[in-house]
Amino acid sequence: MPSLNMRTKILMVFLALSIVSLLITGFAAFYTISEMGSSAQESSTELGKEAVRNSSAALEKATEDYMVRVAVGQAGLIDEIFWSTESELDILAAQARSVQNNPAYESQIRSYPITNPPQDPMMGTVVLLAPDATVTETDPEYHALAGMDDLLAAVYRTDGDLTAVYVVTESGIMRSYPGDGEIVRDFDPRTRSWYKDAVLSNGPVWTEPYIDASGQGWILTCARSVKTRYGTWVVASDVTTGQLNEYTNLTLGGKGYAILMDDKGTILNRQGIVTGDPRANQDARVDNVFLNPDPDIVAIGYNMTGGMTGLGRATFDGVETIIAYAPVNTLNWSYAISMPVSDVLEPIRKTESNILVATFKTSAQILQFKDRLLYIFAGLCVLLLAIVIILSWYLARIITRPVDALREGTAVIGHGNLDFRLDIRSGDEFEALGNSFNQMASDLQENIENLKRTTAEKERFTKELEIAKEIQDSFLPESIPAIVGFDVAAVTIPALEIGGDLYDFIPTGKDCWGFTIADVSGKGVSAALYMALSRTILHACGEADADPSAAVRNANRLISDDSRSSMFITVFYGVLNPQAMTFTYVNAGHNPPLFIREGVEGGWITGPKGIALGVVPVVDIASTLLEIRHGDLLVLYTDGVTEAFNEKDEYFGEERLMDCISRHRSRPAKEIMDTLLEEIRAFSGAAPQSDDITLVVIRVL
Repeated sequence: MPSLNMRTKILMVFLALSIVSLLITGFAAFYTISEMGSSAQESSTELGKEAVRNSSAALEKATEDYMVRVAVGQAGLIDEIFWSTESELDILAAQARSVQNNPAYESQIRSYPITNPPQDPMMGTVVLLAPDATVTETDPEYHALAGMDDLLAAVYRTDGDLTAVYVVTESGIMRSYPGDGEIVRDFDPRTRSWYKDAVLSNGPVWTEPYIDASGQGWILTCARSVKTRYGTWVVASDVTTGQLNEYTNLTLGGKGYAILMDDKGTILNRQGIVTGDPRANQDARVDNVFLNPDPDIVAIGYNMTGGMTGLGRATFDGVETIIAYAPVNTLNWSYAISMPVSDVLEPIRKTESNILVATFKTSAQILQFKDRLLYIFAGLCVLLLAIVIILSWYLARIITRPVDALREGTAVIGHGNLDFRLDIRSGDEFEALGNSFNQMASDLQENIENLKRTTAEKERFTKELEIAKEIQDSFLPESIPAIVGFDVAAVTIPALEIGGDLYDFIPTGKDCWGFTIADVSGKGVSAALYMALSRTILHACGEADADPSAAVRNANRLISDDSRSSMFITVFYGVLNPQAMTFTYVNAGHNPPLFIREGVEGGWITGPKGIALGVVPVVDIASTLLEIRHGDLLVLYTDGVTEAFNEKDEYFGEERLMDCISRHRSRPAKEIMDTLLEEIRAFSGAAPQSDDITLVVIRVL
């Protein structure tokens, strides 16, 4: 190969790299722009189609939701008619109880016998005596019943949905408003179903639709019985199904229609139903949804009679129809409104056409923009190639001079001569690079010295922490006491190298053992030192006094006297008597232990909970006695268990603790403890341990 100087090599390399880069970039750009144009066109078309689908679905959903709201609203209005009728009967019943005690009450409107009704029915009430009635106009009951006339008229005039309001007595008197004389003369209201049902009920009763005896057509009667000194009175009012026509004649924009259906599937009101000639006791059922051969209509009927609110689809005369329905709760009826699907989709088709036209226009604009972008990029590539050639030649000249100096300095520094310094005076970035190189060498010398000192200090600190951990571990029990009939396991896991949790086993007398678990406020060295002091005091006080309350009281006094900081320690201390099968404990601000007994749902042991030790000079907490049985399980823990959190900042919590212990309650104490720790680690995942974890598991064999 011919010998070339550094400048020529750099120039050739820059030119080669630049040309190759531009060619690769140009090819990639042309390909990418073409693909982007095609992709954008396809995306635009797909977005248009997706917009059509979404808008169609949204419009259809909005229409369906609107129909459901209309159905619910109309059903509520119909329900209001029945509810107000029941409320009015409550008023009439109250008046009936009142007038029986005031038979001398004078009504403000006249009453007429059925044989001589008023010319204007609004002028007064008519009175009918049943064929076998024994009461006469001179009887007190007859006069007392006249006190109902004013309120009968007032209720009728107030409620425009009623056709008649009346009261019937057990003795055969009927007073009705308006004073219509169309009632059959030998009519006995006591034989009607509404009267009989009301007498047997404590509240309002409604009849099935029937043809009224007075010629009002299809009606529903609401009746209610009232116990009086004269026997049972029944107040009642009639509502014609014609009053409901304004709701069932409702359409949505002149399309579709509505129906009203009772709880047996009978369609009571709809467009096109004609009542025919009214006859007494005629069956009002003209159509029943469950007799329809279409299974979709029958399924909708079951939903409606089931008191549901919702939507359904069915085919009527070859037309697919959307049906929205809602319950009329008072009578367990249902109201429905329908609309052909084609009418719902008509505006959707118009929207689809508009979106497709806009999509085609957008695609054409994208193609034009793609071609224009390709031309612009081709020109930029040519211009960039010329600029690269000029810059490569210039850079080759200015780079070669200081490069050798930097190479020499790098080699010297690499061999360990940190006293070497460069002298570059090019007046540009290379001079700054030379100065940075010199500063780097100086800083490197200083950092090496600092690293040596830091490393030595860290090793000393690590050694001290290891010693502190060994000392702290020495304060914990070397072994778990062997107690006949009991299986015990314990562990403590500090969050840092050393922690502030402790557990202890204290011999308190003949075959009795004290169990201590405690948590010092804070973490680290200070908590560990405070723990060591507290553990020594608690152990000594526990050995000196078998009463947990006295031991904790004495320990608090000693801890409070020696403490010169704001730290404190929560303590749970209990004394186990294996012979008496008792566990006597006190709780000084600590988490209540978990107690599980066979055949009984687990829970947290209760009792007086006092303040933590070291806060106040005097702490007096009463002891609590817990009788234990074979198979019982007691779990003492610190808040590091329940407050362990995961990457989502969720706490392990008491519910997970209860669930884990309950699932493994029959296993040995050591396995229960290890399983709980495994579940805590699995729950925490990559989250660091936030607090010291300490567990003591006592299982009664």
